[in-house]
Amino acid sequence: MKVLVPVKRVVDYNVKVRVKSDGTGVDIANVKMSMNPFDEIAVEEAVRLKEAGTATEVVAVSAGVAGCQETLRTAMAIGADRGILVETDAELQPLAVAKLLKALVDKEQPKLVILGKQAIDDDANQTGQMLAALLGWPQATFASKVVIAGQGEEMRANVTREVDGGLETLEISLPAIITTDLRLNEPRYATLPNIMKAKKKPLDTVKPDGLGVDVAPRLKTLKVAEPAKRQAGVKVADVADLVAKLKNEAKVI
Repeated sequence: MKVLVPVKRVVDYNVKVRVKSDGTGVDIANVKMSMNPFDEIAVEEAVRLKEAGTATEVVAVSAGVAGCQETLRTAMAIGADRGILVETDAELQPLAVAKLLKALVDKEQPKLVILGKQAIDDDANQTGQMLAALLGWPQATFASKVVIAGQGEEMRANVTREVDGGLETLEISLPAIITTDLRLNEPRYATLPNIMKAKKKPLDTVKPDGLGVDVAPRLKTLKVAEPAKRQAGVKVADVADLVAKLKNEAKVI
């Protein structure tokens, strides 16, 4: 069984992002970039499936600028067998990414696509669902546990997902789309020997035009602004003072 794992290059979660002075977006110049944490969990899960003998090959995929090769090498250091980069300088929105992934799925014919439920830069949480719709495949989102059972055409995935009321378990037939939540696993650290091995693993580069996909943005960002700064709190002497301030200053009572 081949597993396809899309990974996204984002600003590292430890970095405090800065908004550009003209309000057109986030400043990423000279900022540390890394793999989206949810995608890292997806890579780990795919590698565990391979180690268990369920998967035969793990293919990492990324779309974006040439710097995404570093993200793919990280995925291969964790355990992916090879990488594919859809190289483009265009602003990629969820629908465009889903269309690119569909084209790669049609080409690679995987049985399973595992990806993070969302990226920490835009928090869109749309790509996995859009990909499932484009392919007409079943989907299980926000997975906290994945168990693959059966053989051949009878292969199925039992996916436990966290919902408001507790845990929900779905059984879906393969091929399918699964998106990962934080509690699915704890990604391993890439060891130095594996980092060196990853440099020798195959990494193919294609263009959106080569896949027959139009990645022109459908949405336009009008303005990006930082959240308003919270005002400092005040101390009150007693309950009467608190009530007075709530009534006269805050005007909430």
